[in-house]
Amino acid sequence: MSRTDAILKRLSGLHPKLIDLSLDRMLPLLEDLGNPQDRLPPVIHVAGTNAKGSTIAYLRAFLEAAGKSVHVYNSPHLVRFNERIRLAGKLVGTRRLNAVLERVERVNAGRGITFFEVTTVAAFVLYAETPADYLLLEVGMGGTYDTTNVVKQPLGTIITPVDLDHQAFLGPTIADIAVSKAGILKRGSKAVIGIQQKEGRAVIDRAARKLGVQPIWQNEDFHGSAQDGRLVYQDEDGLLDLPPPALPGAHQFDNAALAIAAARHFGLPVDADAIAAGLRNVVWPARMTPLLKGPLRDLLGPGAELWLDGIHNAHGAAAVAIALRDLDKARPAPLVLIMGLMSNRSPSAVLAPFAGMAQQVIAVPIPGEINAHKAETIAAAAREAGFAASAQRSVISALKTAAKVPNARVLICGSLYLAGDVLAKNRTPPD
Repeated sequence: MSRTDAILKRLSGLHPKLIDLSLDRMLPLLEDLGNPQDRLPPVIHVAGTNAKGSTIAYLRAFLEAAGKSVHVYNSPHLVRFNERIRLAGKLVGTRRLNAVLERVERVNAGRGITFFEVTTVAAFVLYAETPADYLLLEVGMGGTYDTTNVVKQPLGTIITPVDLDHQAFLGPTIADIAVSKAGILKRGSKAVIGIQQKEGRAVIDRAARKLGVQPIWQNEDFHGSAQDGRLVYQDEDGLLDLPPPALPGAHQFDNAALAIAAARHFGLPVDADAIAAGLRNVVWPARMTPLLKGPLRDLLGPGAELWLDGIHNAHGAAAVAIALRDLDKARPAPLVLIMGLMSNRSPSAVLAPFAGMAQQVIAVPIPGEINAHKAETIAAAAREAGFAASAQRSVISALKTAAKVPNARVLICGSLYLAGDVLAKNRTPPD
């Protein structure tokens, strides 16, 4: 076990629950550390069910193309914990990460605190002590009681599309979940809101009015769409004719438009050239990512394709299904899904958008995750939904099975934890 893993293991034992949404435990620790959350560069705070990471990836690409230095906070990581904390453009180094984690551990002195809370505090310490022009801050879960919501006055807030996810913690309906997401809105901070369902929009609008915030709304105050292979964006300040996003999928045009709107509405120092460069160069691993080489890719024949996406809910699956249909128009290919899911996810809900598309579903366990569905559970749900399905012991054996389908398009999906394991086994970790 590495030193980092040993520290993280100790920190994970400070609270009996992995998730316990509250700000009460971390506020005293932050105060003992000099309140680093009050000494951050300008913050853009991002909540939502899907597209948080992609939206942040675009904003980072725009700002860096304009020569700005950017901190980023994302979760979960795929392969290494370091991926969660980007300091002025670079992932935090392991020595510095270990030092700040041990420092926070000492100051905490054994008090009960969740893993995400204590590691977020460590990230805030690093962001406060490292110069940068901006901090792009992703909510972990929900919004109101998420550990990132201790930032009192962000430069701006973004709420990406809200859908059903984490109902056990956030509530059973979209309206309930939207209440939590809207908790990041702050009086005096500008807000940009992505495409919402009716119930979610009403909740967010009501919360904004109470705070005196006047958000701008996607597909009302600004628009972005694919036209002749380009991204055409328009708001009250004018029209931009831009290159398509480098991230695959029609849904990425919506995500990119949301990021462009935020950049313009928040007054970020990015012009049309920086936006165009950012769209060309944006990177966000395990989101419709083609795996073009590596040991796992080598298990498939030369005519096959291998894709990776960490979809884990119905909304995300629907977007990926559309992306796969677009790929099929360009090159028809039999679709094989290799899927692993955590036990708090519904296999039938994630599979539903692929009805009539997938030739077969191969279910796999997620290595090291005791709270993952058994492969046979997923396979049984797939068969009940009308898919040809089987269970395999590993991604490797699943790929060997998929290789029997000539010229297949293979998508490994269902969990970011599975995606991280795949990137590690394929020797293509992020950064």
